[in-house]
Amino acid sequence: MQALNHQFIDNCWVNSHGTRHLPVMDPYHERQLTEVTAGDARDVEAAVEAARRALPEWQALGGERRGTYLNALADALTARREALMELSATNNGKALAEAGIDLDDAIACYRYYARQAGDLEARQGRRITHDIEGVDAYCYEDPAGVVGLITPWNFPLVTSAWKIAPALAAGCTVVFKPSEITPLPEQALAEIALELEMPPGVLNLLHGDGEGIGKPLTHHSDIDKLSFTGSNAVGERVMQAAAEGSRGVSLELGGKSPILVLADADIDQAADWVMAGIYFNSGQICSATSRLIVHETLAESLFEALATRIDAIRLGDPLGANTDMGPMTSQHQHERVHAYLAIAEREGLHAVRDARHRQLPPHGYFIAPTLYRDVPTDSRLWREEVFGPILCAHKATSDDDAIALANDSAFGLAATVISGAPQRARRVGRALRAGNIWYNSEQIIIPETSWGGFGHSGIGRELGPWGLADYLEVKHLIGPAD
Repeated sequence: MQALNHQFIDNCWVNSHGTRHLPVMDPYHERQLTEVTAGDARDVEAAVEAARRALPEWQALGGERRGTYLNALADALTARREALMELSATNNGKALAEAGIDLDDAIACYRYYARQAGDLEARQGRRITHDIEGVDAYCYEDPAGVVGLITPWNFPLVTSAWKIAPALAAGCTVVFKPSEITPLPEQALAEIALELEMPPGVLNLLHGDGEGIGKPLTHHSDIDKLSFTGSNAVGERVMQAAAEGSRGVSLELGGKSPILVLADADIDQAADWVMAGIYFNSGQICSATSRLIVHETLAESLFEALATRIDAIRLGDPLGANTDMGPMTSQHQHERVHAYLAIAEREGLHAVRDARHRQLPPHGYFIAPTLYRDVPTDSRLWREEVFGPILCAHKATSDDDAIALANDSAFGLAATVISGAPQRARRVGRALRAGNIWYNSEQIIIPETSWGGFGHSGIGRELGPWGLADYLEVKHLIGPAD
């Protein structure tokens, strides 16, 4: 596979100014696929200048025309669907079926914001109703400007769609840094921009790591807004950088999400939803419901049902038709999750299913699905984001006890409630401190609803009209009535 030694700036592939080379790995075969030439501050400078030049024309194009480009981008992703699924599975390590779900979510996001772009144009200059006689007021929504977007490695194309689509719909121009760990699927976005003959400078893509690209991008004085998805530690540094010049920032950070199984839940349905909430993408998902809070009367039956399902999970080649779970995306993540297994051993946690006791494929960064029961609430595995296929369970005595256990966390990204009575599930869900709460379902992602959380889970919202608003500045014209 050809090395990625070019940056996409101003609708051109240009040689990277950087001299460092970063390996791009296949986490199943544990082999290098290619390498990325890590960019530096000079690449960032060129991309920001291109985006700044492109901004007036892109804004003036109007929402409907920008929406046409977004729909065309969705069409192009659809045409490449099978190839991108395979590329994502190979570079990321996720099962092929999961890669297909990711891609479909990304396509739906571009189509949603294509519609939002048209709606934005239709409401520009709307007259504001008020009670002061002889005064007119009109509302306009302008793009935030040149935006810097930084995305993680666990969901290539999806997390980028959640940022790029609303930013372009709003009329912003973009400097985008995908993860250096999974850059291969994101390459398609630059190729599509060329194919669609998008105006030069509207979408710029820079390869590199946090030191070479991330740091100069977040500190660049001509970036009007920053949007970052990733770890809390890096998110705090992004926020500090955004403070320079009081620039806008949105952060989608960590999670330690609960899944509540109430006393009237159906055991088999509950077990299926618990499995989907923690083991999808090998647990490498910020909304993973890694804290299982189960009513004490159901606990033993649920643990038994989960153990049976965990034993049935097939680990293997992400491209294999029968694979349920692939490897961790990187050696670093594999080592990090292993460190938590060691912590669990030191803490004396009781494993219903233990990753260390399962036979693994002969190669690949695999962690087997794990379930610990009766985990103390002061355990590090109960309180910290592991980002792997490790589920911790704790019993509750009542709905109120379950709510208190769920809300006892610094994070507040997501939650799931399972009950035989939907009204009961919604009542409990309403009491939870989280941005996204599912009830009696898997983690359904709908472009029309928001994504983001409370507390340490971040600032701002993606998706829905809230995601578009994050890339807009509101202005009002007020004066004598005509």
